[in-house]
Amino acid sequence: MAYQWDWQVFCRDTLENTIVSGCFGQDGGHTYLDWMISAWGWTLAVAGCGWLIALMTGIVVGTLRTTGPRWIQWAATAWVELFRNIPLLVQIFMWYHVVPALVPAMREVSPFVLVIVGLGLFTSARVAEQVRAGIQALPRGQAMAGAALGLTTVQTYRYVILPMALRLVLPPLTSEAMNIIKNSSVAFAVSIAELTLFAMQAQEETSRGIEIYLGVTALYVVSAFGVNQFMGWLERRVRVPGLVGAGK
Repeated sequence: MAYQWDWQVFCRDTLENTIVSGCFGQDGGHTYLDWMISAWGWTLAVAGCGWLIALMTGIVVGTLRTTGPRWIQWAATAWVELFRNIPLLVQIFMWYHVVPALVPAMREVSPFVLVIVGLGLFTSARVAEQVRAGIQALPRGQAMAGAALGLTTVQTYRYVILPMALRLVLPPLTSEAMNIIKNSSVAFAVSIAELTLFAMQAQEETSRGIEIYLGVTALYVVSAFGVNQFMGWLERRVRVPGLVGAGK
């Protein structure tokens, strides 16, 4: 027997289960389409905030793995190995259950903040490896040129090394930016109302799992595609002509 599609499921009121004209809630009501768009916003918020944490932390850790005293490099390496080798879901549960138990003050922190910190630090280990690879791919003459100009090590990295290295690693960073959107789905485990949690609850309420999950999948694809297009534009915008790996 052929499956009977029911795309009007998104136009149903979440409480009364009636079809709403225009598919958007009226007089304070909410449809499943309203709910899905709201969940999409939470997904983008978790991914965006987590990416900012990952990028800032990853650049610092990746840089420290290539310069400074040996103990600093060891500490940076330990950071990468710690966050890279523990499953993301386990880390999220650690931040949500274990950390507040050990640090009572953390009990007042919202689950949203705990999730973006956990997601951001997990991704920072991967970003750090990309940054380290970019730095090591540069010719040694770059650092020597900075020293010849009288720049300190910090200034050399800030004005010479990192600007070039980050251009080199934009393609792999694009993959990490897309991955963090997909990884944001772990937020459902701590009851953040993002797309995965919406899909699970909506399909239970409507029994229209195929339509619900296809709608959610489409939003994940649109989000990842948007990131891919933006990062591609950024790569072309900041490329250095003649620099190998800086884009075509």
